[in-house]
Amino acid sequence: MRSKAVLIGVAIGLLPWAWTAFAQAAVDREKLLKDPGVYGTFAVFKVEGDWWKLDKSARGAAAAEVNAVFQKHAENVATDTYLLRGLSDRADFFVRVHSTEMLHNQNFLVDLMGTTLGKYLQNTQTFNGITKPLNYVPGFSEDLQKVVKSTAPDPGPKPYVIVVPIRKDAEWWNMSQDGRSAMMKEHTEATVSYLKTVKRKLYHASGLGDLDFITYFETAKLDDFNNLVIGLERVRENRHNKRFGNPTLLGTIRPLDEILEILAR
Repeated sequence: MRSKAVLIGVAIGLLPWAWTAFAQAAVDREKLLKDPGVYGTFAVFKVEGDWWKLDKSARGAAAAEVNAVFQKHAENVATDTYLLRGLSDRADFFVRVHSTEMLHNQNFLVDLMGTTLGKYLQNTQTFNGITKPLNYVPGFSEDLQKVVKSTAPDPGPKPYVIVVPIRKDAEWWNMSQDGRSAMMKEHTEATVSYLKTVKRKLYHASGLGDLDFITYFETAKLDDFNNLVIGLERVRENRHNKRFGNPTLLGTIRPLDEILEILAR
């Protein structure tokens, strides 16, 4: 039986040999998600009301067009898709895009918004950031470093995603490195109990938008995430958060074809 990927390729008009060539040319996703110096873009969309006035066959054809855009850019960007609909009144879904050049992210999103579906999308938020090596962990005690570096997330699916944009105040940036490091040690100690159940990734955003950081989380236990945030609100570093959230994105991790099926109903 043909794989789901091949079936998608056939559905959008790719012959089997063309799909194989495409798959071989795809960007190294695991490397992009692991390496520093990678650009991340979070593009958040709300579907406008007129979209639902189209007949179902037109919505289905538009969904196939979107699928083709994702595959066209797969050699340059790694993409992840998330459903916000039902958990947010501000947006319906968002796409997280990674690449080694911000231009690749832009080209992908320009093509996405140029599709038939794209003409019915309101881009409500866009966050841009870059991944970097850990700034403060090397200054922590050996025991804390060991915990941070060796604690792996629990196996199994983590269906929920939370994205929290953060903006620091001027006092934070004018503080000495030692002062910030001491506060981040306290911050990190407050997270230790949740390292196994809440997976996280940090993007540095200063100068790339109106934020300083984009914090990305995956979990199967929203109660643990809730307790994690409460714990972080109690540490001294929190006093320097000029903006925390606003918006906070809460959704579920869904494959592209599932989101397109929902939008084509």
